[in-house]
Amino acid sequence: MSDYSNTSIPEDEAHVKNLKNKSFPNISLPNQEGNLLCLHRLDTFRMVLYFFPMTGRPDRPLPDNWNNIPGAKGCTIQTCLFRDNYDEIISLNAVPVGISTQSADDNKEMTSRLVVPYDVLSDEKLELRTALGLPIFSINKKNYLKRITLIIEKNIIKKVFYPIYPIDKHIEEVLKWLRQN
Repeated sequence: MSDYSNTSIPEDEAHVKNLKNKSFPNISLPNQEGNLLCLHRLDTFRMVLYFFPMTGRPDRPLPDNWNNIPGAKGCTIQTCLFRDNYDEIISLNAVPVGISTQSADDNKEMTSRLVVPYDVLSDEKLELRTALGLPIFSINKKNYLKRITLIIEKNIIKKVFYPIYPIDKHIEEVLKWLRQN
């Protein structure tokens, strides 16, 4: 079993699975540059929205007991796997977009440090989380999105990956689904 596994089955799995075939809300979120990206699109490409709790910063400590929270550890690995498979995702008529509750400034630091070639959005105000009813957890009164991936095509949620474990194998599931659909 991977070191980055989440051993518990989330209680909110049924609700999240029910997102499939739902319309995506008309919401725009700031990217790492602070520019709003509209997620309600009729483009010919698919969006692979991967939600993650938080990527750590070298200049700040992680929240207390972060690595002991099921599903919290591994966000940097997940982002790097999407980065490393960016060209293949694009070749499959899709574009990855990361989303967390971190600030646009935190996302800018991370995307610069990790050389991420795509947008990472801030749902710091929980707009998208609230609109979709996405699962969260809280530490010290700060909310973090649980790890989930949605594939959106012409404003329809076509695929829901949740729960996600092991994290280091998730990109393979996403690529397989994109190849087959």
